[in-house]
Amino acid sequence: TLRGGAGSSWRLATALLCFPSRRIFVLGIGFFTLCFLMTSLGGQFSAKRLGDSPFTIRTEVMGALESRGVLRRMSDMLELLMKRMDILARLENSTDFHKGDEARFPLDRIQPAAGLMERIQAIAQNVSDIAIKVDQILRNSLLNGKVGEGRRDQCEVPRDPKYPDCAGKVEWMRARWTSDPCYAFFGVDGTECSFLIYLSEVEWFCPPLPWRNRTAALPSPPPLPRVQAAFRSDLAHLLDLIGTGKESLSFMKKRIRHLAQQWLRAAQRLEQKLKGRQRDQKHILIHIGFLTEESGDVFSPRVLKGGPLGEMVQWADILAALFLLGHSLRVTISLKELQSHLGVPPGRGNCPLTSPLPFDLIYTDYHGLQQMKQHMGLSFKKYRCRVRVIDTFGTEPAYNHEEYATLRGYRTNWGYWNLQPTQFMTMFPHTPDNSFMGFVSEELNKTERQLIKSNKVSSMAVVYGKEASIWKGKEKFLAILNKYMEIHGTVYYETQRPPEVPAFVKNHGLLPQHEFQQLLRKAKLFIGFGFPYEGPAPLEAIANGCVFLQARFNPPHSSLNHEFFRGKPTSREVSSQHPYAEDFIGKPHVWTVDYNNSEEFEAAIKTIMRTQVDPYLPYEYTCEGMLERIHAYIQHQDFCTTSSPPLPPKAKSPAMQSPPSPLALSPNATHLVWSPSASRDPRAWPPLDSLQVWVSETRHACTETCQQHGLVCEPTFFRFLNKKEVFLQLSITCDSTEYEMNHLYPAVAENVHECYLQKEPLLFSCAGYNTKYRRLCPCRDYRQGQVALCRDCL
Repeated sequence: TLRGGAGSSWRLATALLCFPSRRIFVLGIGFFTLCFLMTSLGGQFSAKRLGDSPFTIRTEVMGALESRGVLRRMSDMLELLMKRMDILARLENSTDFHKGDEARFPLDRIQPAAGLMERIQAIAQNVSDIAIKVDQILRNSLLNGKVGEGRRDQCEVPRDPKYPDCAGKVEWMRARWTSDPCYAFFGVDGTECSFLIYLSEVEWFCPPLPWRNRTAALPSPPPLPRVQAAFRSDLAHLLDLIGTGKESLSFMKKRIRHLAQQWLRAAQRLEQKLKGRQRDQKHILIHIGFLTEESGDVFSPRVLKGGPLGEMVQWADILAALFLLGHSLRVTISLKELQSHLGVPPGRGNCPLTSPLPFDLIYTDYHGLQQMKQHMGLSFKKYRCRVRVIDTFGTEPAYNHEEYATLRGYRTNWGYWNLQPTQFMTMFPHTPDNSFMGFVSEELNKTERQLIKSNKVSSMAVVYGKEASIWKGKEKFLAILNKYMEIHGTVYYETQRPPEVPAFVKNHGLLPQHEFQQLLRKAKLFIGFGFPYEGPAPLEAIANGCVFLQARFNPPHSSLNHEFFRGKPTSREVSSQHPYAEDFIGKPHVWTVDYNNSEEFEAAIKTIMRTQVDPYLPYEYTCEGMLERIHAYIQHQDFCTTSSPPLPPKAKSPAMQSPPSPLALSPNATHLVWSPSASRDPRAWPPLDSLQVWVSETRHACTETCQQHGLVCEPTFFRFLNKKEVFLQLSITCDSTEYEMNHLYPAVAENVHECYLQKEPLLFSCAGYNTKYRRLCPCRDYRQGQVALCRDCL
């Protein structure tokens, strides 16, 4: 058939060459018919791509029987066209060629006709070539189809010790591949081969199939230089990024506008301090999970009704700091936006992302963390090292390690993420196991400070608490306070005065932030009634020249004895309403007393009224302090390539010796320091020179032990302590040394001379104590007013 088609095409071209010019319309009819033929038939072979020519033949052809039918129709049409052209040619020969001189037409009329006939001849030859190529394609396609079908039907699960989970994953896919549409999205169709292709090319549980066409990997081009981050001098674009539609977003944008000038001046000062140091611009996703509709968003409706604002204060300040540092931001407050930015495939979240994660860092909260885990599949485990979790109250290592938390009773609704503990970022520096993120309070200039001091009303007090429930049961304290001071409140109400607020209290209702600041600037005392815990308001009051009076909790509140902390991933004992104010600021700005002792409470009020205090704001809660801290974290915290701590040693031959310890006894022989002769990794952060090793008392955690020596616990350094040689250097006798999972290790049980080293690096913890153990504690120095950073950490 193909030969017939080719021969017909040649005879057609030959007949066309015999045509005289005066009947050129005959050529037009033939040419039009041929073009129509080619267009019609070519469309059946061409792929569904807009740019393809109708004469382009691809391997995406239809089935063999249908394709051969098309070829037969092509041959029949060519044969029919050739016969009609022969008839027209004979008719022309019998008439016009007998007219004598008319047969001698001019040369300029011959050449155009000849050129046209040459084109028609070429087209006919191309049709013949196409037909031959199509036949070859069909033969190869049939052959390959049989081989491919055989492969798809004959795939066997490989037995490769490098992929021990392959067989189990294939078994799971057989039973559950229809449970999530994402598997079909990646080409799974229920056949054994599709399971293996998915598990080897999309996931990584099975080895690559040898018969799969895989383009040889070309050497990767060198990465392009990163764009350098430049400090920004305008916050307008950030306000556009945050968006609209929620009261919580409006609150954050108002806060950013209000503090804009302080932020910009702080960024200029930090830029001068860094002296042009190179900083790579990071691509950062900020996903505020607690504001998504899927998490319930209980905060936005309560913004204007006295609800908690601390989280929104912190998020607004995080956004401002990251933006001013010059990084590229994307902000999301919906699950749909999160899925779009991450590249989540359609389905229920069991499959990996469709492409590599386009963000260097992701800042989110516990709600957002849960949403990412539900929708990123295996990619969550791959990319979780890039996540930073904004966590108000902190997550201790014992609660973070899933297996350990389950076995030892530390499992809660919020823990067990198996992250590096320093990936959790807190509002206050209450646990050095986590990173201190913080927020900012408004700074006063010299003129404002003098004005506040001159306008203070020594007999004016403001109560900390916008919800009426906080006032319930506090009549006794209020009656004593009312003897000496005029009491003001900012309790929210809609129509009637809350009955919990006594009549002698001047209640202003819920105030805008600016008016609340003005109230604090007049007041002498800002008094807390035990709740809310650890909010930003006490720092704002102290920054505006108030004395903060709060209750001492005896016994301390914790997850063991107080409903508010129950379920939170921390065993921290809270000794007052605001431990940071008590421990890091203290008198004369902060007074912590026993409210159950009326005499102590009344005496404190009298003393406070006589005490003169200046407005005070710790440096770490200024705009510059927060910029400095976040800059250091972004530059130095890398949880994706962090070095692993030493593993438990295997049995050594007598000829093998341990490398010398990099630690040395201090001159006064009380603790260990980094040896001057030991090598130093210049990339280590914090710098190793800042390390000091102290031994705790039995009732003290490492947090308290380091504080006693004017230092802060640094969990990054635990890996240098987790060696038997360190016990020897500290003159601690070890009759036995064991590696175990315990968040208190490394430690020693001195009464029995048993030493313990940490088996699980994620459990290195500054928190926790036991009367049985004395712990080895890694401590470091810190910058004045910036406890998160050591002296040389910036």
